[in-house]
Amino acid sequence: MKPPSCDLPCRVNTEQLNFETALEELETLVEQLERGELTLEQSLERFERGVQLTRRCQQALQQAEQRVMALTQPSAEAPLTPFESDPAG
Repeated sequence: MKPPSCDLPCRVNTEQLNFETALEELETLVEQLERGELTLEQSLERFERGVQLTRRCQQALQQAEQRVMALTQPSAEAPLTPFESDPAG
């Protein structure tokens, strides 16, 4: 889902954005800031939105990391055993 294009920073609550959408909007904001064509107030608004988007992306990455950790932790019920290849095969 592409973020809505807008002249001012988008006002969609960052909690409603998935990682990819937040990252795409953040990239757009960075491009706008790098062009240097914004007023000081517009730059500050985009910077503030960028901070919100960065926090959302970090939160999504932390959640993903927690899921991976939970899935890869050894379990007493299903211990991991080394794979032994068949010497005949």
